[in-house]
Amino acid sequence: MERSTLADIDSLLGDTDELLKRSYPGERDVRQPVHTVYVPGDRTTPDLPYQWGQQALECVEAHGGMLQLAERVITAARKEAGPGPAGQMPSLHQVAREAEMLAEAVTAKLEREPIEDLRLDFEDGFGDQGDENEDRWVIQAARDAVAGRSETGAPAFVGIRFKCMEEDTRARGLRTLDLFLSELVRAGGQLPDNLVLTLPKVTTIDQVRAMVIACRSLEAEHGLAEGTLTFEIQVETPQLILGADGTVPLAPALHVGAGRVTSLHYGTYDYSASLGVAAAYQAMDHPVADFAKNQMMLAVAGTGVHLSDGSTNILPLGEPSEVHHGWALHASLVRRHLKRGIYQGWDLHPHQLPTRFLATFAFYREGGAKAAQRLYNYVFKADSTVLDEPATAKALARYLDRGLVCGAHTEDFVTSRTNLSLAELGQLARTGSLD
Repeated sequence: MERSTLADIDSLLGDTDELLKRSYPGERDVRQPVHTVYVPGDRTTPDLPYQWGQQALECVEAHGGMLQLAERVITAARKEAGPGPAGQMPSLHQVAREAEMLAEAVTAKLEREPIEDLRLDFEDGFGDQGDENEDRWVIQAARDAVAGRSETGAPAFVGIRFKCMEEDTRARGLRTLDLFLSELVRAGGQLPDNLVLTLPKVTTIDQVRAMVIACRSLEAEHGLAEGTLTFEIQVETPQLILGADGTVPLAPALHVGAGRVTSLHYGTYDYSASLGVAAAYQAMDHPVADFAKNQMMLAVAGTGVHLSDGSTNILPLGEPSEVHHGWALHASLVRRHLKRGIYQGWDLHPHQLPTRFLATFAFYREGGAKAAQRLYNYVFKADSTVLDEPATAKALARYLDRGLVCGAHTEDFVTSRTNLSLAELGQLARTGSLD
C-alpha cells in the first residue's frame, strides 16, 4: 500500500483514534466491591460494619449454622446449573466438602470485612428531617466515617448518597455534600481513601454536567487537587434510558462526566415504580429491570466505569421459614446478576450478608479451577480442547482476579494453578496479553 494511502486513512481515522483513547480506555486497575450497603445517615456508628458482621453470624447460627446454609446455596446453584459434561450431578460428598470450605471462608469474611462498600444515605433512607437535623446528622456521619477507619472490619470503600439535582432538593443535597466533605477533612486531616459520592435520580445529561461543576467548586474550596472528587450515577429514572428525543442519554452521560464517573448503579424500586410496575412485582429480575441493565452494560463497556445491580427488599426476617426464604431469594438474585456479568449489588440488612458472600464465593470457586487451567493453557500454549484468544484470556484473568480480591480464592490457589504472578494476572486482566 502506498504511503499516501495510509496517510489518508490515518487522517480519516484520527478522530476515531482519539475517541477510543479518551472515552474507551478499557478496564481500570481498581478494585470493585461485590456489594454496597446502604445505611440511613442518622443510624451510623464507627463500628457499624463490625456490628453488622456479628448480627449476620448470630442469625446464621440461630437458623442452622453456616455449614447448613452453605449446603443450601450450593445445592440450589447446582440444580439450576444442571448436570455437568458427563451428565452427572456432584456427589453428596463433593457438595459437603465444598460447603465446608465455603462456610469457613464466608465466616472469616464476615469477621474480617463484613461490608466492602458502605454508603451513608441522606436521600430516600434519610428523608426530609429539616435542615437543622440534616446538618447535624451529616456532620456526625462524617465523624463516624473517619473514626470507623480504625475499627475492626472497616470497609474498603465509604461514602455518601445525598439528595438529587432536581429543583426541590438541589440546594439541600449540595449543602449536605459540602458539609460531609468539610467534616471529613477537618476530622481526618484529608479525605479518606476510596471515598465514594453517589448522585441519585439522574434524569438528564445536564445534571451530570452540574455535578462536575459542583465537584470542581468543592475541590477549589477545600484545597483538593483537580479530579479528586469522583462520583457514581444511580440509574433509577426512565428518562436516562430513553430521552425525549428518542436517544439513550445514559451513554453520553458517562462521557460528559469529564472522567469523574466511576460507576452506574441500578435503582430497583424507583425505576420499576416510575414505569407503573405494581409494587408486588418490582424486583431485580423483572423484565423492565433487565432492559435497563442491558442498556447500562452497553454504556459502560470499554469505559472502565463499573456497574452495580440494585437490591431486594425481601429480607431474611421473621419465622425460620421466612428467613430461609429470604436467604434463598437473595442468593439466587446475587447469582443471577453475577452470571449476567454484573459483579456488584446492594444489600440493605445485616442478614443479607451471609448469602451475599456465600453466593458470590460459590460463583468464583465453582469455576476457579477450570478458569485457571484454561488461562495456563493459553499463556503457556499447552494442548487444550478449548481454543482461547486474547479477549477470552482477559475475561478468565478478570474472573480469577475478582475471586481473589473478594476472598473467594487464596493467592496460593491462583498463582499455583496458573503459574502466574499476581502482577502477570493483573496485566492479563487488563489487556489479555503479557507482551
